Amino acid sequence: MASTTGAAATSAAADPRRVAMASAVGATIEWYDFFLYGTAAGLVFDELYFNGLDGPAAQFAAFGTFAVGFLARPVGGLVFGHFGDRIGRKTMLIWTLMIMGIGTAVIGLLPTYDQIGVWAPVLLVVLRVLQGIGVGGEYGGAVLLAVEFAPARRRGFFGSFAHIGVPGGLFLASGAFAIASQLPDEAFLAWGWRACFLLSIVLLAIGAWIRLSVMETPSFQRVQEEKQVSAMPVTELFARQGRTLLLGMGTRFIEGFSFNLFSVYLLAYAVDEVGVTKSTALNCIMVGALLGVALVLVSGRLSDRVGRRPVYASGAAFALVFAFPAAWMIQTGTTLGVFLTFVGGLGIVYGWVYGPLAAFWSELFDTRYRYSALSTLYQVSGILASGLTPLIAAWLVTKGDGTLWLVATYNVVVAAISLVSVSLLPETRGRDLTVDLAPVDEGAAARPEPAAV
Repeated sequence: MASTTGAAATSAAADPRRVAMASAVGATIEWYDFFLYGTAAGLVFDELYFNGLDGPAAQFAAFGTFAVGFLARPVGGLVFGHFGDRIGRKTMLIWTLMIMGIGTAVIGLLPTYDQIGVWAPVLLVVLRVLQGIGVGGEYGGAVLLAVEFAPARRRGFFGSFAHIGVPGGLFLASGAFAIASQLPDEAFLAWGWRACFLLSIVLLAIGAWIRLSVMETPSFQRVQEEKQVSAMPVTELFARQGRTLLLGMGTRFIEGFSFNLFSVYLLAYAVDEVGVTKSTALNCIMVGALLGVALVLVSGRLSDRVGRRPVYASGAAFALVFAFPAAWMIQTGTTLGVFLTFVGGLGIVYGWVYGPLAAFWSELFDTRYRYSALSTLYQVSGILASGLTPLIAAWLVTKGDGTLWLVATYNVVVAAISLVSVSLLPETRGRDLTVDLAPVDEGAAARPEPAAV
């Protein structure tokens, strides 16, 4: 009886659906923590931690600390990617969850500038760095947990569950702030926003329980059993698949840019420049994020049928076309215009582009250094693609006399770079994850077709 029970537990822990859901829930919790900061940077931190500066300078400083988290993410990616390829995916995911949850909760207890002076923004930056390190190690492990357990012909769909975490985390973060913003301004600034951060303690406990219930991935177990664990995964990655890594970063550009343009910068722009209320802007973001959750799954599933490249490319092309209409709609200041901007940007553009990328990026790289590859691709490119987007957008708006037309032009350039990048990468749908990918960077002519299984 005991052996039967143990076997049943092992089977449940290795079930692709259960594992995909565990990946989705854990990732959503971690991204909730990370995006709380972005929302607070646009609505709170300039008033509480940088109120010694003038209005625009305070907002610029708040967005600067937001970017610091992205600068720290490659550090977390390299550290946790290295040990994730040497020790295992599951162990690293527990550590990243703890770092994120504790760091976020402490932000909720942090004294303000009026209470402790310059130490307030200094400590805020330190905690943002911890958030960056935690989420930097989170991404690769969460994706591989879902992808490496998935059947080859459903890898796009199951892999997309890990990508639910980003729009799902944004939905929860925006929802928490939308509820807190119903308080009077004095109460919201005094304790309302803090409650959103302290909620992380509860979510941390849930996420840890879920992640402890799943097994190590079959792909990594095979590498361990065959004693093929890489001594220096990052070094091997650059030596064998450097070109693929660089092009993968190019496909990351429009994904990271779109998310942070719409969820961070345009949130602040709509409230501060256009005069939209906080609750209206946050509600629009919530709808866009919820649609994004659905389209991540839809586009991931579709990529199992028609391929990763065409699904991704169609989303990047729409991002290019949508750039100027989005700028025009949000500048109208109408509720409908703001609603369509956030739903189009976060729901359609982001959701459709992001869905197939979990499987696509995972299938591009060898198991021996796959965690390091995904972490490096996502986190290093994220500095420009994601972290600096609000700062670049704010600077372009000052150069454009308060309008968004230069931002829209930049949007078009970013989308074009991503479209060129994906056109230079091979289709990966259905390839065998046990096949050595060393020849992939020896030139397009020599690149083998992915093996179907």
